[in-house]
Amino acid sequence: MAPTSTLTSEQLIEFYRLMYLSRRTDDREIVLKRQQKIFFQISCAGHEALLVAAGMALRPGYDWFFPYYRDRAICLALGNTVEDQLLQAVGAADDPASGGRQMPSHWSSTKLNIVTPSSSTATQCLHAIGCAEAGRYFTKYPEAAAKHTGDYREFKDIKFHGDEVTYVSIGEGSTSQGEFWESLNTASNGKLPVLYVVEDNGYAISTPVEANTPGGNISKLIANFPNFHFAEIDGTDPIACYAAMVEAAAYCRAGHGPALVHGHVIRPYSHSLSDDERLYRSAAELQADAARDPISRMQLWLLREGILDEAGINQLERKVDEEVQRAADRAVQASLPTIDSITKHVYSEDLLPTDVRFDAQPVATADSNERTMADLINTCLKDEMRRDPRIVVFGEDVADATRDEPLRSGELKGKGGVFKLTSGLQHEFGNDRCWNSPLAEANIVGRAIGMAVRGMKPVVEIQFFDYIWPAMHQMRNELALIRWRSNGTFNCPIVMRVPIGGYLTGGSIYHSQSGESIFTHTPGVRVVMPSNALDAMGLLRTAIRCDDPVLFLEHKRLYRETFCRATYPGPDFTIPFGKAKTIREGKDVTILTYGAVVPRALQAAQKIHRDKGIDVEVIDLRSLSPYDWEAIATSVRKTSRVIIAHEDMLSWGYGAEIAARIGDELFHDLDAPVRRVAAMDTFVAYQPTLEDVILPQPEHLYKAIAELAAF
Repeated sequence: MAPTSTLTSEQLIEFYRLMYLSRRTDDREIVLKRQQKIFFQISCAGHEALLVAAGMALRPGYDWFFPYYRDRAICLALGNTVEDQLLQAVGAADDPASGGRQMPSHWSSTKLNIVTPSSSTATQCLHAIGCAEAGRYFTKYPEAAAKHTGDYREFKDIKFHGDEVTYVSIGEGSTSQGEFWESLNTASNGKLPVLYVVEDNGYAISTPVEANTPGGNISKLIANFPNFHFAEIDGTDPIACYAAMVEAAAYCRAGHGPALVHGHVIRPYSHSLSDDERLYRSAAELQADAARDPISRMQLWLLREGILDEAGINQLERKVDEEVQRAADRAVQASLPTIDSITKHVYSEDLLPTDVRFDAQPVATADSNERTMADLINTCLKDEMRRDPRIVVFGEDVADATRDEPLRSGELKGKGGVFKLTSGLQHEFGNDRCWNSPLAEANIVGRAIGMAVRGMKPVVEIQFFDYIWPAMHQMRNELALIRWRSNGTFNCPIVMRVPIGGYLTGGSIYHSQSGESIFTHTPGVRVVMPSNALDAMGLLRTAIRCDDPVLFLEHKRLYRETFCRATYPGPDFTIPFGKAKTIREGKDVTILTYGAVVPRALQAAQKIHRDKGIDVEVIDLRSLSPYDWEAIATSVRKTSRVIIAHEDMLSWGYGAEIAARIGDELFHDLDAPVRRVAAMDTFVAYQPTLEDVILPQPEHLYKAIAELAAF
């Protein structure tokens, strides 16, 4: 450690105090875990110099922070208190990070701009990208951040400064994750002010770095990314760490691009208290780590430089010990969360999409032409983008033309999505509000999460439902959970538009999938699936204006069908979620369905009424999560016979839950067993003669109706 002129003596003493405070907080948590007063412990030990340096080089409440579970020291340096952190360890009701919902070391603070993290590794890298993009967007278009009353609520205060840095940290093991590399691509391409910190302690639990990273050094692998500032340093040397962090932050703040600081640190304690590193690390290796302990190094340096003497060190450490003890005493006495808090903040409690405010009627306009579902979705997107400057649209191929000079000159018509649903958006609103993403679905959703956390309203497209699975990690572990895991302090109301389904005559395995029940099984996300143009426009507008994440499923076969056309219902037409629509009244049998099975159910109902006089009631659920139980119950009580029909496979499908609830709550109203009609338990074949048998057809429904009516 060389002398420094960039930090005053007082700052150097505070540097050491924060490092020691972090270590002693770790030690206190270990004691509490062994006393069974907390339930999990994972430490920051050995990372303190690198992280305090980052905290002192950046600005709390100004810059933005996406930490991971080793980041105790930077959070303390930013202004988190020991009591804040120990309240989380206890799982107290007053835990400011999560209200007892998250494990310890999942830091969160709206005041300090520390964004709630998950236990997943590397997902936060894409959130940081979106956050940085949002900061740049609001700086360029400050009117988008201004409060106005063009919505059902005023926009929240949106923080932006123009030169902020977005910090994101990651362990060296997590650099193997795809989201890390996807984030580097976008940070590099966009010259985004993102400061990556790789905390390399040599081990991903028990896997050493050479088994995880080719060549054993991540810096060598990423060295050719353009627009980056790179630094590889001894992360146990506080002075070197501070110099590197100041330089990296200045590079980002000046608008030159992203930076990455790769700090070689140590891990003097096991991965967590549930792990015993002596099973896979030799005594000699552990002793070598101990010789590089940043706490000891900083203490000796302060003594050698005459900044503190032994008495000063002892006094500082005694005060820290007392502070940690007081915080621990208060934390273990704190009240625990109440049982009635469990369901709070799963969804927005201020702007429910089921609210009567979204129950609007179509209004007559000068445009009386009937339009397809595709047309009205496109019109809705344009309406909403004109109304709300926070809305951006991106995904694969959604722009008219990325190289837009020929587009502006009129030489090119433009693409606007493989189904043309985003046609004209880039042309009207520009490249900053509609653009093509990389071919990476996790990149699309992860960036959208970071943008929405900052106050933007991303409406993103996954090109085909069949390829949604790379984004599943972001959807299940991040998007759905941010509001709940932060106890309502963060939210990310994005809209994901996804073309879905078969009946395409040649769509085959990878362009015909359904799987909506996988997502309706996920709390925290709303799922809707319209069957006609009018419902598509009304539900999409509600999705955009509400405050929850929404998976908006658009059946490809219905995009341009003539029978589901509608006239334009006006720029404020909305439909509440959870409100089914009875599209055919009947008294003998109820069919509950949605999506492309709706017109097939109607065909079957009309034919069997002509042939046999059986009167079938058809209900289009429209909204799958939430769903309209009252409409279902009312119809079943009337007809006493019910069929649930859906395009997805029969087993473990969406209909199973509805059938189970009907059997549970409406058993005495039934005159026949609940029947399901769905796809075969296989995949959709390319050959149309096979597809016709695999997917539910009108004749399948006709047969089920006849059998049920005769029961």
